[in-house]
Amino acid sequence: MNALLMTSFEQGLIFSILAMGVFITNKILKIADLSVEGTFPFGAFIFAKFLLMGVSPIVSTLLAFLFGTLAGLMTATFFTKLKIRPILAGILTMNIFYSINLRLNGKSNIPLFNNDLIFDLGPKIAILIGIIIFVKLLMDWFLKTEIGYLLIATGDNESLVKSLGKNSDNFKILGLMLSNGLIAMSGALMAQSQGFVDITMGRSMIVVALASIIIGDTIFSKSEKLKPTTRAIIGAVLYKIIGGIAIDLGLESTDLEAINAIIVVLFLTYNNFFTDILDKFKNKEGKTNVKNN
Repeated sequence: MNALLMTSFEQGLIFSILAMGVFITNKILKIADLSVEGTFPFGAFIFAKFLLMGVSPIVSTLLAFLFGTLAGLMTATFFTKLKIRPILAGILTMNIFYSINLRLNGKSNIPLFNNDLIFDLGPKIAILIGIIIFVKLLMDWFLKTEIGYLLIATGDNESLVKSLGKNSDNFKILGLMLSNGLIAMSGALMAQSQGFVDITMGRSMIVVALASIIIGDTIFSKSEKLKPTTRAIIGAVLYKIIGGIAIDLGLESTDLEAINAIIVVLFLTYNNFFTDILDKFKNKEGKTNVKNN
């Protein structure tokens, strides 16, 4: 594996945590949360803030998750308390955190090369895989708890949750907080991987996250054994590797935004058209076999 594909693989692992975060809002709660592009760099800037204060990289990464939940709380407050539409609520949060990110350290770009980072503890790939497995197992366990089931039910059938005497808004708030916490954590890991924090690093992150989920769901649509979190992880890695291969074949790095969009379009087109065509063909073939028998 050449250096470019190795970098793509590493980024895919980091973005898999982002994808698992967006999975909570997009697939479980059925909410389009666009605050991602503010929360992702917020996690990086929070990490840098505490790291430069002398806090260890592990604690700083965990603090990025903790503070990231506040972005979710803000979006949830706009959405549930102020009755602002989810999409607009996310955009407002994203804009607010753009200014907060600039205020945190007083500048838009912060180098981290001379600081201790979490990847100094061992091989980067091994550390990333370990973190991802931990996050995935914790998330799978949480979704099987009573609160997790109620969170899922809030997205599937909010009336059912209310009939049980529960406040569905509380689960929306919880879901948005957990989602943005994971997104911020992913941003903190990306900052450590690339060795700097930049105000523009959140650009197109919502596309990356959704593409990862779409790819994982498309490829493993017939598999009942793979958990949604596993699909999101594999989808994120494949998404970045596909982009890496495109660059390796001769496309310019400046084409990456277009490549990312085209990948999403291709998989969505497959989902919207070819899946239906294949299902109709199989149903027609099945009926023909029944008649022949």
